[in-house]
Amino acid sequence: MNRPKTLNRYIRWTYLSAISGILAGIAAAIFLISLEWATELRNHNRIIIWALPFAGLFIGWMYHRYGKDVAPGHNLILDEIHDPKKVVPIHMAPFILVGTVLTHLFGGSAGREGTAVQMGASLSDQLSRFFKIEPEERKILLAAGAGAGFGAAIGAPWAGVIFGMEVINVGKLRLFAWFECLIASLVGYSVSVLLGAPHTRYPMIEIPEVDLRTLFFVAIAGVFFGLAAKLFSMSTHLVEKITTRLVKYPPMKPFLGGLLVVILFYLEGSYKYAGLGIPYIQEALLNHAPFKEPILKSIFTSLTIGTGFKGGEFIPLVFIGTTLGSALAFLLPVSFALLAAVGFAAVFGGAANTPIACTIMAMEIFGPRIGLFALVACFMSYYFSGHHGIYKSQRIYMKKHKKLLWWLGWRRNGESAEH
Repeated sequence: MNRPKTLNRYIRWTYLSAISGILAGIAAAIFLISLEWATELRNHNRIIIWALPFAGLFIGWMYHRYGKDVAPGHNLILDEIHDPKKVVPIHMAPFILVGTVLTHLFGGSAGREGTAVQMGASLSDQLSRFFKIEPEERKILLAAGAGAGFGAAIGAPWAGVIFGMEVINVGKLRLFAWFECLIASLVGYSVSVLLGAPHTRYPMIEIPEVDLRTLFFVAIAGVFFGLAAKLFSMSTHLVEKITTRLVKYPPMKPFLGGLLVVILFYLEGSYKYAGLGIPYIQEALLNHAPFKEPILKSIFTSLTIGTGFKGGEFIPLVFIGTTLGSALAFLLPVSFALLAAVGFAAVFGGAANTPIACTIMAMEIFGPRIGLFALVACFMSYYFSGHHGIYKSQRIYMKKHKKLLWWLGWRRNGESAEH
């Protein structure tokens, strides 16, 4: 091994990864502070929710007129990681920031993870303009920036280390950028904390001792989490497909979607499904939730995201998973708090095909004792959520059932996991 060359590589990538993390941390802090402002303003002036269609019209026009090249969002990031061609346009970051803040200000049922990932990855990719970086090396920068944005936004930096690499493919985790993701994610989270980013705190729950009976019922719950993730992905993509087919002028899609959402808000009456809904996630960890909550949140978010509003799916899927887990305790003889906590991670893990990152996230948020329960729930959700999740540009490296059989030893002589 050429030790001086290896040392120089680590020094170089420590520097680049730290810059990537700083950019992601600053962006996440600005975003979270802006989002908190938008949420507070909407909560104190609920009437502005009725302007959601016009906010959608503006967001749609902004992207149609000036941002067609960044409209694919997270899928553009994944496409560039798979096949590096050109640097992601720098205006992806301000466009997704403005679009997401407006979505939440006027009550759209969306999340924030997608925004942070896009901002972190796009800003990280700009380093290619200032340093000599080969196209293949851009994959590392994009993965590091995406993971740093994810970890900084949700306050789970160790999950961010894995997320940037795990989200690329279905059926394979390549630790090709583990060092860079580690540096970027830890730096990004630290910077966001130093800048006062308002990370959400969730109630700590009592984790029972591990036993086969509880693990069995957590696994059963994981099946429901996976099916919920699959239904959410399918419904969101279906809404997008239908609106694209029926509405020819793109800015009208979020306008009509916003109109439908506010009408449904009025008919439902509580407005609890507007915005992130974090108080209701926290409540589901403390008290039983009814089955209608994950169903209604799925409907509102699919209509919001599917018609072109911005923000991502992470927090809505956390809402769905937490309330579904809490409600499943009516059917399964397990603590509702435990099922809510594992659902918190498992539904997104299934929808994004990132069970390892989400298991780590659950441990960061609820403590290491939840680890085995979260692992079982996340992987059951992963296996029952299908191959096509919320990110269309994920590539299927290996069918999930084939990967499982391979790990269990059901393989022909000489066959590797890469076939």
